[in-house]
Amino acid sequence: MALQQDGNASPEEPNTTNTSLAADDYSDCEQPETCFEFSGHRLKITQHSKTLFGVSAFIWDAGIFLCKYIEKQNMDFTGKKVIELGSGTGLVGIFAGLLGANVTLTDRWHVLDQIKSNVFANIPASALDRCKVCALLWGTDHTHFPSDYDFIFGSDIVYNKDFYTLLPKTLEHLSNAGTEIYLASAMRSQKIVYFHEVTLPQYFKCDLVCNDENRLISIYRLTKKYTEPGK
Repeated sequence: MALQQDGNASPEEPNTTNTSLAADDYSDCEQPETCFEFSGHRLKITQHSKTLFGVSAFIWDAGIFLCKYIEKQNMDFTGKKVIELGSGTGLVGIFAGLLGANVTLTDRWHVLDQIKSNVFANIPASALDRCKVCALLWGTDHTHFPSDYDFIFGSDIVYNKDFYTLLPKTLEHLSNAGTEIYLASAMRSQKIVYFHEVTLPQYFKCDLVCNDENRLISIYRLTKKYTEPGK
């Protein structure tokens, strides 16, 4: 398995009010292992909920919903270059890897062991050379990464307002004219809605492509805005 060791961690939660992920939200999620099946692939994801991984230790509904969307759209990532931001347990990135992607799963340094454990448990040994796990600090060391990704995925990664300027800057660097970005978010507050509906469209062409039946989780597809040469 390829590991990049020269990055920093993705953003630490600052000492400000968290707009979404309170302890009560995930107190009943302390399951050591959860199994899923998407597109004929069985995934076994371990959640290290009694560690210091914080919100990254849990499988969030937005990640499951994004996997179901990928399955429904019959996406095939064979030969495609994919990066997942805020991987947490690695669910979405691992699924992309099983669908053929050359995938990079990123999060903070202290979460990487959890991601690697789940990658080894789910990705066949013959495909481990297509998977990388490394740290990424949004808005700081994103320039250490290339800009040639075909797909960028993130699920429930905009729960803190301090990320609202760091994430667009990071996405701008990682993407190119052909990149498709998919963000699945639980719309827990008006600030999160505002980020997707007002802030992101300042940087990207932003389309709402899917809601869950209760409209609590939304998936947005982002692409870079076209700028005519010389403008």
